[in-house]
Amino acid sequence: MRLTTKGRFAVTAMVDLAARQADGPVTLAGIAERQKISLSYLEQLFGKLRRHKLVSSVRGPGGGYRLARTMDSVTVADIIVAVDEPLDATQCGGKENCHDDHRCLTHDLWANLNKRMYAYLDSVTLEALVNRRVHPDPDMAVLKNIRRRAVAAMHEVAAA
Repeated sequence: MRLTTKGRFAVTAMVDLAARQADGPVTLAGIAERQKISLSYLEQLFGKLRRHKLVSSVRGPGGGYRLARTMDSVTVADIIVAVDEPLDATQCGGKENCHDDHRCLTHDLWANLNKRMYAYLDSVTLEALVNRRVHPDPDMAVLKNIRRRAVAAMHEVAAA
């Protein structure tokens, strides 16, 4: 399970938009240039974001896009859901038919992971991202060390 470029690009573009909208509507061409994202891809993403009422468009000279809601009321989860990004670690898409039309042994594990992922993404607002209030979790260093030790132990066993 991975977040695809669709979700990553949508979040990045929305952060760019949120950070610059005080100067007026933001053009997709400007976002595309700054973030190195294809303009046609952004047009597709912003069509979905507009349909979900996360952005609004301003036509004419000086036009572009604005947030349709305040930065503190738009979450990363809102953006991911709007662009149809699947946030599902289950094999069955939550239908519980993952193993020959029956629930697999690890279904609850992956379903609980889905809930935690969604809860975290729903807790992070555009405002927090724009103001750089999202910081690395200090526990990530612990996870990296655990992974390194496991790999080193495998190499020791293989060498023996």
